[in-house]
Amino acid sequence: MRHLKKGRKLNRTSSHRKALLSNMACALIEHKHITTTLPKAKEVQRFVEKLVTYAKKNSVHGRRLILKKVKGSYKKKIANTLIHEIAPNYEKREGGYTRIIKVGSRKNDDAKVSILEFVDFKFKDENETVSEKSSEDKKEEDK
Repeated sequence: MRHLKKGRKLNRTSSHRKALLSNMACALIEHKHITTTLPKAKEVQRFVEKLVTYAKKNSVHGRRLILKKVKGSYKKKIANTLIHEIAPNYEKREGGYTRIIKVGSRKNDDAKVSILEFVDFKFKDENETVSEKSSEDKKEEDK
């Protein structure tokens, strides 16, 4: 019986599953949203919610837990992004840092596809800063 067994196997071995979750979490932290199948999105959501909670504490222990969970040569960059860019946006939020938006089905295998993204995240777009500067320059030129 599978009483109190959390998580999905996702048709993978345990090491492959850990690597998949870590890689998808890194992609989500780096790009702020990812498109994947619904079961994977649900598992990655559980994984990332814990990482953001560790990052909110902004302690050495929290940083070490993040570095332990995230694999790869770029894990320090991911930890810094998580602690300094993402976690400050969720200081007053007690949970639910991500959302899953169901998109539809893939055409070839009819798998349910969804988008996993951060909730209420303020993106730092380079285009916005350029457009603001250009509009200010135009106003100065008109004078």
